[in-house]
Amino acid sequence: MIYFDNSATTPIYPQALDTYVKTSQRIIGNPSSLHDLGSQAHRLLQQARKQIAELIQVKPQEIFFTSGGTEGDNWVLKGTAWAKKDFGNHLIISSVEHSAVRNTAEQLATQGFDVSVAPVDSSGRVEITELKKLIRPETILVSVMAVNNEMGALQPIQEISELLADFPTIHFHVDAVQAIGKVDQSLWLTPRVDFATFSAHKFHGPRGVGFNYWKTGRKLMPLINGGGQENGQRSGTENTPGIVAMSKALRIHLEKVYPDHLNSLRQALKAALKRYDKVTVFSGDEHAAPHILTFGIKDIRGEVLVHALEEKQIFVSTISACSSKKKADSSTLGAMKVPHELATTAIRVSLDESNTMAEIEQFMVVFNHIYEKFNKIN
Repeated sequence: MIYFDNSATTPIYPQALDTYVKTSQRIIGNPSSLHDLGSQAHRLLQQARKQIAELIQVKPQEIFFTSGGTEGDNWVLKGTAWAKKDFGNHLIISSVEHSAVRNTAEQLATQGFDVSVAPVDSSGRVEITELKKLIRPETILVSVMAVNNEMGALQPIQEISELLADFPTIHFHVDAVQAIGKVDQSLWLTPRVDFATFSAHKFHGPRGVGFNYWKTGRKLMPLINGGGQENGQRSGTENTPGIVAMSKALRIHLEKVYPDHLNSLRQALKAALKRYDKVTVFSGDEHAAPHILTFGIKDIRGEVLVHALEEKQIFVSTISACSSKKKADSSTLGAMKVPHELATTAIRVSLDESNTMAEIEQFMVVFNHIYEKFNKIN
């Protein structure tokens, strides 16, 4: 079996799973309880918070635990809108955002907020000059992902940060789910970034848990109200085993991932695919993450190729796992103005540090067989 769908989810590290199991068995108290069992759980949560903060070089009080990337994105967009509505009602997102951002912005638009969409160039990167034109006195948020989950385009977060330096009251949110461990942090967690979103299952942690970076001094309204956990900002009994396992997974991930290794695999795959006349490679080389490559075979729908590879125990995806089952065109390809007929052919290979050059070679053996079969049929 060859697993090339790591941008959808990653298998949990054995060490993180072991941590999850042991924490579940040994730490039975509610972190909010006053007795010793509750205090044990609370201390463990604070240790995990401190470790995560140290790993991404921020303050422990700037880390807030969530259920994952979708909740994190919802929280920043809605929390900003609700907290700053007296100062403005205008939000800007890019045209290639994950559905967690895009659909949340669409929902806010039905509640009286004004949403602008910043266009991207042919490589899927936000056009800074066009983004600047969208900023208005009533703008309260700019949200741009660090790495596009469909094409792997690395967004110009540093340049956007420089632009927003002249607009200090605007919240700047970065969805960093696909970036952490894969791309140098200095490129996407700049001093100007106010909020960043992360999800544990993208870096070999458990599913259903994540965290947000929230810069000190910025304001959000809570998304979830209740018992006042997370310093009153995110209620609900904390998922102690999941959070502790996430902390362990992040530490291992940041020690193990080698972007150069991922990039060598990606470049080898891309070079091999370019030898085929009917193959279109959508992902670019410049300003690209090292772990994502999207391509297609002319006149062959993406899901057909996905299932043909699956029959040979090779697992890839069409576009984002969150939207691929809707059989919709990739929003990113549409924003890049790729023709509909070509966009429907797209599949995504997403790599991880455990993948090898031998797997790339085996993939190409299988791909060649499938390509020739489709050629004969056509």
